[in-house]
Amino acid sequence: MAATEANYNPPPVVDSYQRTALIVGVVGLLLAVALAFLTGGPARFFRSYLVGFVFWCGIAIGSLAIMMLHHLSGGGWGLVVRRIFEAATRTVPLLAILFIPIAVSLFVHPVGEGGHSQSLYEWSDHHVVENDPILQAKAKYYLNIPFFLGRAVFYFLVWGGLAFLLSRFSRRQDETGDPRLKDWMQNVSGPGILLFGLTVTFASFDWMMSLEPHWFSTIYGFLIMAGWALTAFAFVILVASILQRHEPFTHVYLPAHFHDYGKLLLAFVMVYAYFSFSQFLIIWSANLPEEIPWYLRRLRGGWQYVGLAVVLFHFALPFVLLLSRTLKRNSRLLSRVALMVLVARMIDMVYLVSPAFVHEGQDPHFQPLDLLAMVGMTIGVGGIWLAYFIRELKGRPLLPINAPGLDEALAATGHH
Repeated sequence: MAATEANYNPPPVVDSYQRTALIVGVVGLLLAVALAFLTGGPARFFRSYLVGFVFWCGIAIGSLAIMMLHHLSGGGWGLVVRRIFEAATRTVPLLAILFIPIAVSLFVHPVGEGGHSQSLYEWSDHHVVENDPILQAKAKYYLNIPFFLGRAVFYFLVWGGLAFLLSRFSRRQDETGDPRLKDWMQNVSGPGILLFGLTVTFASFDWMMSLEPHWFSTIYGFLIMAGWALTAFAFVILVASILQRHEPFTHVYLPAHFHDYGKLLLAFVMVYAYFSFSQFLIIWSANLPEEIPWYLRRLRGGWQYVGLAVVLFHFALPFVLLLSRTLKRNSRLLSRVALMVLVARMIDMVYLVSPAFVHEGQDPHFQPLDLLAMVGMTIGVGGIWLAYFIRELKGRPLLPINAPGLDEALAATGHH
């Protein structure tokens, strides 16, 4: 069947989804901000906000990476969900705005019990740096506020530029059907993948690894890249499953497509587990005093149970479930696994961030209020992000109507 713009406009129900997301986002954000400030002041607010921001940033930038991989490799599986990926990538301008509180945190330096700094990034507090020779050395060339903010601007310009070019070429393909546009998107995606790898690696160093500035891991960038790709793909499966409930998309997203999505989700689950275990094995085996404290903080005070939950729901259970061919071809069952993965990703973000603020000599007790504030902030930021995402999704037909190979993809033939 020929794909036409009239056939594949977003269903009217997405308007109600957008309103609901916006309401949940605003209310959730207000409640999370109030909870954070009332129970822990600005320190808890910034930590919680970082978790929410990085989680949703991962969906947008992970979508950009997967979309570029599809432009390079082809396949019908990506054609039918391309517009979901494109809409997610066009949220980069919103993410740049949402980054502002993290930039503000560099100039806010609360002090906690025992006189310990409670800054989000302790290297941004000159009182800490002036008494720490290691931070003085790192601040000279890398961990300083002007360079940190400059790098962040560069990341958003690269991500936004790639998203803009690919989205623009895709729209022109809809309008003109020019076959050269497929090559143009491939030409952008080749160097774009390299830029993605470099920018996400350094963004992970800046935004996440520098929370504990004495610690370092050469695998950390790969870990965050894999996590963002996994988050993005789980999100796209969830969106495709919801759209499939509405005509005409019941006949667009077919069991064969979901089978492919399930296999790719399994691959991303395994890649993330591989990097995570590799980091643990290397650091634990080396047992170096500058590296091992990262895991010691996460193996005591209740955090070991959070870690076990991550292992179970982030890897073991999805791995076993996604081995089933029947489950992968059933959109409702697969979407539940994808939702479980998204929740596990959120818990993993808490596991990565919260123990970073345990100072030497302090007991790293798991604090439920931290979890509640971080989950609440993730929901709040997510509501705002989802409302903007749906706005972008509504702006175009949900299929690239003049893309080569679309008819074959809709027939679920030759799509692998």
